[in-house]
Amino acid sequence: MYKILVADDEEDIVCMLKDYFEINGYEVISASNGKEAIAMAAKSPDIILLDVNMPYGDGISVCKKIRDYVSCPILFLTARVEDSDKITGFAAGGDDYIIKPFSIDELGARVAAHIRRDRRVAAEANVRFFGGLTVDYSAKTVSDRNGIISLAKKEFEIIELLSLNVGQVFDKERIYERIWGYDAEGDSSVIAEHVRRIRAKLTPSNEAYHIETVWGMGYKWVK
Repeated sequence: MYKILVADDEEDIVCMLKDYFEINGYEVISASNGKEAIAMAAKSPDIILLDVNMPYGDGISVCKKIRDYVSCPILFLTARVEDSDKITGFAAGGDDYIIKPFSIDELGARVAAHIRRDRRVAAEANVRFFGGLTVDYSAKTVSDRNGIISLAKKEFEIIELLSLNVGQVFDKERIYERIWGYDAEGDSSVIAEHVRRIRAKLTPSNEAYHIETVWGMGYKWVK
């Protein structure tokens, strides 16, 4: 069952969408303002419907806030849209615009299409090869020529984040927020210790070079 987050300050729209998507087999969670939308995004929805005009954080600002922490499609709901609005929304990390009033069946079809596309991309990224390493994102394992390397959950998640974004530099704070959660209490200095442990486990097979330190900036994954 796919989970959909509906964020809109118009209660009748939320109720209509909730009824429609639940009838069609979705689990629906909802929010009535930007602050609630950010909190509900932590529940790992498969797709988000985000009203552009909401109190306590409009849809664009919410999208910017959560985009680094959620990879699912984000569809904006808006009464009108100009080309400049679309450029702003896409730059913020949105995937599509739905103009109000909309056809509920068309919306349902577009939601289903985005989920299918997202699942195809995820399936293509299930296994990747880096030198002598094999990263299986479905099984959540990393293997070298000697077999599966024993990794703690957070260690694998760091490898997952970096290796799915080859060449992109992540500072310690961003890694901490992405993996521990943006509302987690703690210290990003734990990232350095986790990276040290990962490197120690990759060193016997000479694969530690995949995690490169970018001094003064953070870490990146290299092939």
